[in-house]
Amino acid sequence: MSLPHAPQGDLTRFISRDPYRAVSRVADRLGADAFRGKLMLGDTVFLTGPEKAQLFYSDDMMRNGAAPWFLRETLFGRGGVQSLDREEHRRRKALFLGLMTRNVPAQLAAAFSEELDRLAEARPGRVVVQDEMIRLLTRVACTWAGVPDSRSATHAGMLSDLFEHAAPLNWAFVKGVTARRKANAWAGELVSNTRAGKIRPPRGSALDEIAGYRTAQGDPLGREVAAVELLNVIRPVIAVSAFLTFTAHALATHERARAAAEEAPENLVQEVRRTAPFFPMLAARTARDIEIEGDAVAAGTRVILDIYGTNRDARVWDDPYMFRPSRFQDRDIGPYDLIAQGGGDHASGHRCPGEWITIALMRAFTEWTTRIDYIRPRQDLHFEMQTLPALPSSRMIWTDLRPASV
Repeated sequence: MSLPHAPQGDLTRFISRDPYRAVSRVADRLGADAFRGKLMLGDTVFLTGPEKAQLFYSDDMMRNGAAPWFLRETLFGRGGVQSLDREEHRRRKALFLGLMTRNVPAQLAAAFSEELDRLAEARPGRVVVQDEMIRLLTRVACTWAGVPDSRSATHAGMLSDLFEHAAPLNWAFVKGVTARRKANAWAGELVSNTRAGKIRPPRGSALDEIAGYRTAQGDPLGREVAAVELLNVIRPVIAVSAFLTFTAHALATHERARAAAEEAPENLVQEVRRTAPFFPMLAARTARDIEIEGDAVAAGTRVILDIYGTNRDARVWDDPYMFRPSRFQDRDIGPYDLIAQGGGDHASGHRCPGEWITIALMRAFTEWTTRIDYIRPRQDLHFEMQTLPALPSSRMIWTDLRPASV
């Protein structure tokens, strides 16, 4: 038995035109949840669905050398936790879990709620939700991480460029590459100044922990790797802005979303995470010779997991293309069912340790929308499906924002 082959051959161009839906469209055409093809001229196996997500997050896969070059130059940086495997990964991952668990999600949500309330009390005439949330989350994330005197406006643009312009889909990719260089230099200086005693961040903060981190050999992280890891704490918090914009979009376009915001905000948060075009796919490589559906796959083969399609798999989600927050009422979510931020186990695998922070911040934003009034002027609500993340064209514009009338 052998895996079917994509009829398009090399899928690079097809995916660049439709990065979110391309893999699942080929899978549907082939009637398979695993198939072979090429990506950037390299032999690749494409996977979709919860069962294949479990394979993707197994020890049969490795991350070292898997991420495309352009993500190393923008989103991830070089030498960070995303590129590690086995014991080295588990040790570094424990650092992140220690920073992002316990009461941290609640603390960040409380700080963010205060920022949101101040925004409403200022009664701004016009707000672009995506841009405003980036600014507020930058302030919240940098304060929590122990970064002193953060210039919110300057750093917000730099940090958001890391995830908004991560792929070479258009000329704006240059902004992502430039932002990575600037961000590494900024974060590297923070680490160096902390180690030299010029900065004394709060004990236990991300800056303090990363500057003092030691490898299994007892060595500190190199300046650039430490900079990348500090950004791996701050950047994902700011990237939650996209989920908040998707929430604002859902409230504008779905009656069920507005009702859920009042009655079951947690359900709304999960349905937005399931349906939002946040990131389309992830990459790994086979760690050894393995078999997939009885077909031999050589060690080192690139493997792509379809996130967007897996979150809409009809074997798990009834009416998967319907926006229905109530589907999460009293429902247990399997570790490979909803993989907006990865699948499997947080501690041992590559599931995002900031997932709980994301949920807490989204819930704080959702609850805040029930405490404010605003006008949504006519605007383009279509998702830009060729960009990552695929934000609405208008980035969600509100006017006359104010606290709700009593």
